[in-house]
Amino acid sequence: MRLKDKVAVVTGGGSGIGLAVSRAFLKEGARVMIGSRNPDHYENVGKKLKKEGFQIASHFLDVTDSGSVEIFVKETVKAFGPVNILVNNAGVSGQNPIDREGDDRWNAILRTNLTGTYGVTKRVLKEMKDHAHGRIINLSSVLGKFGVAGYTAYCASKHGIIGFTRALALEVVSRGITVNAICPGWVETAMAQQGLREWAEAAQLSEEEVRRQATSVIPSKRFTEAAEVAELAVYLASEPSQAMTGQAINICGGATTA
Repeated sequence: MRLKDKVAVVTGGGSGIGLAVSRAFLKEGARVMIGSRNPDHYENVGKKLKKEGFQIASHFLDVTDSGSVEIFVKETVKAFGPVNILVNNAGVSGQNPIDREGDDRWNAILRTNLTGTYGVTKRVLKEMKDHAHGRIINLSSVLGKFGVAGYTAYCASKHGIIGFTRALALEVVSRGITVNAICPGWVETAMAQQGLREWAEAAQLSEEEVRRQATSVIPSKRFTEAAEVAELAVYLASEPSQAMTGQAINICGGATTA
């Protein structure tokens, strides 16, 4: 019970990596608030986990809307009290080739992944007590450390998360709050499936072939499981990680060492 009685907020906590993190935190004794724009995630998933006996609450959250963030944080404090742990997991992906007409995709990705993380963090920090096990964990990506053609918005947002993490860590260290980023590679999630489909369509290949190509360049020769990312998040949220802050940690099967 490494997180017993700690209050944790997980944005995008009803699916993929966010759900794995939420479940892992609950198993370690945390009280978790899940936020999501998807009713199936913040209603049905929350109910399911509550039936399993966990201390969980869930609420609508649009990280791009300051009003939604305000209500969400107030509901969290109302349900559980001051926040100890924030996991900024909510995010979107998608291709945005530079020659594509319009900027909607660029704006949507940056607004959710980067500005959304900033907005939620700024508000939640008001509910974190000093020297009371404060932990902020931001989900970046290995694409926050290198580029991929056609994904300028996603890469820019994930590079930005690392910069945000490093600067904020120095800003709040005197409060006893740590700030770290997790940088996954390919993870078995719906977002990864979306990426494989887009790659397959652009290259006019089958999804099976692009998965084979993706796996072939990973030294471990497999995609990472969401539960593995969640275990890293548990460590970063726990007491033994108190000396770690301002770090951007890869979990990618050796796909990058930078």
